[in-house]
Amino acid sequence: MDKPKKSVRRKASGVTIDEVAALAGVSPMTVSRAINQGKVRDVTRERVMRAVRELGYTPNLAASSLAAAHHTRIALIYTNPSGAYLRELLVGLLRVASNAAIQLVIHYWDNLDPDAERKAARALGGRVDGVILPPPLCESQPAVTELVKAGIPVVAIASGHLSDDISCVRIDDFHAGKEMAEHLIQHGHRRIGFIRGRNDLSASARRYDGFVTALHEAGLEVEPGLVQQGDYTYRSGLAATETLLSHRRPPTAIFASNDDMGAAAISVAHRRGLEVPRDLSVVGFDDTSAATTVWPELTTLHQPIAAMADAAIDILLRTIRRKRDQPRVLTDHVMPHRLVVRDSVARPPRG
Repeated sequence: MDKPKKSVRRKASGVTIDEVAALAGVSPMTVSRAINQGKVRDVTRERVMRAVRELGYTPNLAASSLAAAHHTRIALIYTNPSGAYLRELLVGLLRVASNAAIQLVIHYWDNLDPDAERKAARALGGRVDGVILPPPLCESQPAVTELVKAGIPVVAIASGHLSDDISCVRIDDFHAGKEMAEHLIQHGHRRIGFIRGRNDLSASARRYDGFVTALHEAGLEVEPGLVQQGDYTYRSGLAATETLLSHRRPPTAIFASNDDMGAAAISVAHRRGLEVPRDLSVVGFDDTSAATTVWPELTTLHQPIAAMADAAIDILLRTIRRKRDQPRVLTDHVMPHRLVVRDSVARPPRG
């Protein structure tokens, strides 16, 4: 007499994800993604769920939640940033990535032209679930267009340009720039030099607009020779400061659009035998480590870079894990800034 065939269905507690994967002909990772509504093809998901039903597999909910988090891959794409700015950004990203158990993928795009940016963005399709773009890539139209086309949620950090396609985490650069200029004016400065940031970033323009507005409200004129172009690097700050201090009537204060350029301004002042702040006041922007590794320490405008990274990942996770039938909501998240007063500002010298 033939033995009765054993049912394929087994006690649920004895079924492993590897057995489900073997029956469905996929990897265990694909099984986890299918169960947790990750990115898999519909036909694959149906095959996996058929195997789940046939074997009576019941996933451990805690393990499933952790697996779903581990399978969330978020890319940070950067190019030529301020080293101090990047450190602050990574502190925030790594902290929240660790707490949320997500995979953080870091890509460095080394001065790619627009076509190369398009290709690099296209290559990310299907490999990541979300992308964070810090400056200057936060306003790269080629990259943004390709990522949006691929259906990848994007959050731009520190972009003053409000896009209809991506979310943004930023501060109010206009009012921040205005507040810093007013601080110098309140100390009696009337000839204030300004070192601009990259001219392809709207945040740079907003900081400068705030500076100009503060001067106009105080009845002061903006002298073109006291405005110099920088690109957020220490080297550009050196060149801009040399030009400002070589002016026939040099400024009594310099407002640099980031801390790297502010630190450079202090270096040039020292090289010229000027004492900061007795002979020249200098302020920066961002409140990165560069502001406290110079002497005297920089008065600066605190931009909560690490917290902005936290917020960016939170926005991405909520977008990625939303239900399929829910519309994507774009977010313009404006975070508070604050003036940090240190030792680099005093009243201008007499004479």
